[in-house]
Amino acid sequence: MQRPVILITNDDGITSPGIKALVDAVSDLGEVIVVAPDSPQSGMGHAITIGDPLRLDKVDVFDGVASWQCSGTPADCVKLARDKILHRKPDLCISGINHGANHSINVIYSGTMSAAMEAAIESVPSMGVSLLDHRFEADFTIAKQVVHDLAVRMLAGKLPEHILLNVNIPIATAATFKGMKICRQAHAKWAEEFDHRTDPRGKDYYWMTGKFINMDKDPGTDVEALKAGYASVVPIRIDFTDTKMKEWMEREWQF
Repeated sequence: MQRPVILITNDDGITSPGIKALVDAVSDLGEVIVVAPDSPQSGMGHAITIGDPLRLDKVDVFDGVASWQCSGTPADCVKLARDKILHRKPDLCISGINHGANHSINVIYSGTMSAAMEAAIESVPSMGVSLLDHRFEADFTIAKQVVHDLAVRMLAGKLPEHILLNVNIPIATAATFKGMKICRQAHAKWAEEFDHRTDPRGKDYYWMTGKFINMDKDPGTDVEALKAGYASVVPIRIDFTDTKMKEWMEREWQF
């Protein structure tokens, strides 16, 4: 039988340690193809390139793995991979491994998650993977184990269409890691502050800072699981419709 095709991408750029760890994690499960940004694209969300040309260059980054770097966004990478490189849907798309958390509200800002979401739009089983460690020298050992386990499950029994997984892994060792938990997205937000500064020419500019605030005290959230030493696995729907609110509006507003 033909080996499954696994598309790998990210938002930290094709030379990041996280994407190398991801390639290592699933290389035994199928034919791995890498299409990733040529430079970091963190916080890009689901942006796509419209007004500028896209460059797609084949590179030799991973031994024995066909790889391309793209001048566009993470979502662009998935679109180009399907249309110009694979000419078909991959059997699995994995985005990551991101340096830093993408739990709770971060999912809407994350280029990592948006690349996985772009694949899910095309009915490709997909997941975005993040490790809660921003360091360049982060240890991806546990993250690779989690990815491999989930990839095996996803290839064996595909998710429903237009569903993707948001996977976050705590900083842990084999001794402290508790395993995986299926979670819901915590109700949280970023409280931003903008530091007002002046450049050498006397022009004003602003540098965004802020802190993460978790308002969700109920059990079962991704934030809670990560604090307890578990990897959080949250199924994400592309359809943002609030069905309960829709039913209430239909009943109460009576258009």
